[in-house]
Order: sequence, then C-alpha cells, then structure tokens
Amino acid sequence: MTKFKLPVPRNERLKSALVATAGTLVRTGKSPDESLGDLFSEVQRRKIYDDGKTFADLVPRARMRAILDEYRLAHNDPDFDLREFVNRHFYEFTPHRDHLEFKADASIPVTKHISLLWDELKRSNRLNRGSLLALPHPYIVPGGRFSEQFYWDSYFIMLGLAADDRWDMIEGMMKNFTFMIRKFGYIPTANRTYFLSRSQPPFFSHMVKLLSHHKGRGRTHAEYLPYMLAEYRFWMKGRLKLQKREHKAFARVVEMPDGSNMNRYYDNKTTPRPESLREDIETVESSNGRQADRVYLHLRAGAESGWDFSSRWLLNDDDISSIHTADVIPVDLNCLLYHLESTIAESYRLVKNPLLASKFQKLANTRKRAILHYSWNEKSKFFEDYNFHHGTFTGRLSIAGIFPLYVGIASKKQADFVAKRIERDFLKPGGLVTTLEKTGQQWDSPNGWAPLQWVAICGLKNYGYYDLANHIKNRWVKLNTRVYLKKHKLVEKYNVEGRASGLGGGGEYPLQDGFGWTNGVLAALMESDDFIL
Repeated sequence: MTKFKLPVPRNERLKSALVATAGTLVRTGKSPDESLGDLFSEVQRRKIYDDGKTFADLVPRARMRAILDEYRLAHNDPDFDLREFVNRHFYEFTPHRDHLEFKADASIPVTKHISLLWDELKRSNRLNRGSLLALPHPYIVPGGRFSEQFYWDSYFIMLGLAADDRWDMIEGMMKNFTFMIRKFGYIPTANRTYFLSRSQPPFFSHMVKLLSHHKGRGRTHAEYLPYMLAEYRFWMKGRLKLQKREHKAFARVVEMPDGSNMNRYYDNKTTPRPESLREDIETVESSNGRQADRVYLHLRAGAESGWDFSSRWLLNDDDISSIHTADVIPVDLNCLLYHLESTIAESYRLVKNPLLASKFQKLANTRKRAILHYSWNEKSKFFEDYNFHHGTFTGRLSIAGIFPLYVGIASKKQADFVAKRIERDFLKPGGLVTTLEKTGQQWDSPNGWAPLQWVAICGLKNYGYYDLANHIKNRWVKLNTRVYLKKHKLVEKYNVEGRASGLGGGGEYPLQDGFGWTNGVLAALMESDDFIL
C-alpha cells in the first residue's frame, strides 16, 4: 500500500497546495492485482463480492506485501476462510457515509434536487488509500459504485455545476485534472491505480471552453494550453513508429492509407481488468481459442472508449468474445481530437503565436479531411466507425455518428442526411437510443445516455435543426422527470423505448443511482431558454 502523510494544515487551501506540490513527487503504488497477485485473483474468481470493483477499491490495513505473504502461508489450511481473511485485512473508505443518509424529497422540483445532490456526490481525498489516488481538490463523483473523479463524466457533470453557478467546484476539478497530467502525463480514466493504463474520451478541451465562459477566453486558454498540449502528446504518442508496425498502428495512433494519422482507443496493458477480472477471464475462455492478450486488450480499449460495452466493438452482435475495439477508428474519438487540435490552435492565436497556431490548425484541417473521408459512408448516408484492419466500415450505426455535427465539421448535405436518420431510426419516446442493436450490452438499444443526448442536441442545433433538437430534449427531460417523480432518484441510463419504469439495464453491473452526468445534463437542459415541457 502506497500512502503518504502530510503535516495537518490550517485550512483547506493549504491542504490543496501541499497535495498539488508534494503529490506529484510521491511514488504511485501498483494496481491491486499486481500487488496482491494470487490473493487478488482468488477473491475475484470466487466472487467474494458480487461486484468485482468492490474488492479492487478496498483499502489494506497493512502493507500489501505482508498481507500477500500471510495469505500464502495460511490459504492451504483446511480451516482457512477467505472471506474472513479479506474482512480482517481490508476496509472500505466511505467517509461520505458518516453523515445522515440523503433523503430525496419528490415534492421539490428536480432542478432543486440536483442542486442538493451535488454536495452528496462531493468527495475529498488527499491521501493515497489502496487503489484510490490523492487529488488536491474536492470533486464530484458519478455515484453508486463509482466513487472517483472520472474523466469524461466530469465534463457533463460540469455542465450542471455551471448551471448551478458552482464554478469553484469546476475549477477545483480542472486543477485535479492538471495535477494528474503533471503526475502521469495524461488524464487517466479516474484516480485509481488500476485505471492508470488507459484514458477516456478526451473532453478536456471542451472543459477549457466551458470554463472560459466564466473566466474569459484569453486567461483560460493561456492557463490550460500546456495541459492541452500534454493531452495531445499522449494521444499521438508513437506516431513516428508507425511505418515499422503491423497495420501501421502503435498505441493510440494509426496511419491511414492516404498517409494521414487517425486515432483509436487502446490500453497499455493486456491483462484482465482488475475490477472485472472474473468476467474478462470468462470472456477469453468462451472466445474459441482467440489469443488471450488480444481479447484483454480489446476489452480494455472498449473500457477506454467509455462505451463498455457496445455492438460498436463486436464482430458478432451477441458475442462479447468477438470484441475488436483496437481494430476500429472511432468517429467520436477523432472528432474530439479535432476539437482538441482546433482549441490548441485557438489558444496559440490568443497568446499571439501565429506560427504554432497555424501548425495546429493544419493538423485539425488534416484530421477533418480524414474523418470526412474514412468515417462518412456514402451508402448509409451516415458517419460510421472504420475497421482499419479490414479497410471497411464496421456497419454499426450509433449516436457516435453525430459527433461530426457536434464539432462542426460535417457538410450541410451530410448533416441533412444525419438528421433524417436520427429522427427516423434513433428518436424514441424517451429520447435517443444509443445504437440500433439489442445485444444486452448497456451501450446498445434500448438504452439512452445523458452525454449522448447532449452531444446530439448541440450537434443538431449547430446546423439549424432546432425543432428536432427540442424534440429530443423534451422527450429526454420528460423521461428523467417521470422516473424522478416515481422513484425519487436519477439514474445512470434510461430505457428510452417507452418501457413503463424507464430504467435502463444490461451490461456488467446493476443500474447505478446518483447520477453525475444525468444530473449535469438535465440541469443544463432545463436551464436552457428554449426548453418547452
């Protein structure tokens, strides 16, 4: 267990400053699967906890090496009780449960409920505790099983914080991200040791834009420019090695047939995910002899995508073992990186550096051309993911196809086709369905997710489709509000196809309450002047 202690400061500002400086120098501990070896595997394989994330998040009461040594001495004893051993040597870090349990009051408007809920979802952790990594400032967590500051969740949480004028919290979370960039060179999935091998959809430049509305463009872009550059270097790492690699791919970068560079989701490890170790091993065992490390890589890359899991990443709809995420050029990822390149160019213009502004604008323009060439399917009249191993489209239609409208690179003609397809195939009674496939995976039909509703609404408005955008908004808000009035809660995902409960399902774990990005998007949508219930 890696743990550091600092002198008790006199105020919160000093605490944050101490972690921000000393924390970058403190060595980060190993992921619990690496530190606990066969003990970790045994606990997860035997399903001591229903949710594998539970054990991965527990805090050891002693050094992990000492606990592992004791386990290896004791586990062959006929009377050895694994559950008792774990309970004796680990504990759950839940200081937020020390105060009175939050009771939802359905008599108050849902926007007031969200405002009250921010403090319930607020966490502060300035020590490394087991797999949980210290951050200098308080942050908002998604809720339920997710008790960390997640990457792409945070942007949509910030939308709601902005609607509630909680800019202090937004700035603190931004500083947590810059702390992680300084420490690790990138933003990991979340502040857990077992998430350090991967990132998530890169919304950092969108966060910078959001904050700039409050602090001013020049000041904000200048402050965060070094961190956007670090983010860009992370995603483009290895681009000089592509010629020597199979399929001209290395880490997250791929050289396309026309010589342009595009990106894919990836992971730096090829082992089972610690928080889903049992499930990943079972997936490999059912994969009909596929190379285990490749399957693990594709599963991990799917987790980096945030869409874990979806038919987008499957060769066969009903078979998770056919996953091939790292073979795919995702349209949404490349649109987000286009936005990052464009925002860096804008930042250089604001700090009066025209040469570097021109360089990054050219990179953005090159990526735009590549997206329009490799992601636009003239047959389906929709933006799709591209399988660079096969040199073909994946054939999976999803809401990811609206990201070119979200970042403003689609032509008007392309936007017309996308809008028609969205209205015809994706629009349901409760909002937009994620894909057109029903596979049992949570990022497929019949589920709808808050961040994708936001992206679609914004993208359609960018091209003047205000009526369709408002239809989507109204249906999503009505669904969220209906579930809130019946269940007194907001949840992670929803069934948008008209199911009575409205609750989403599927995936590797039960439906989660909370829920950070649902709260954020709903608050932002309901604050909008053009909202019509």
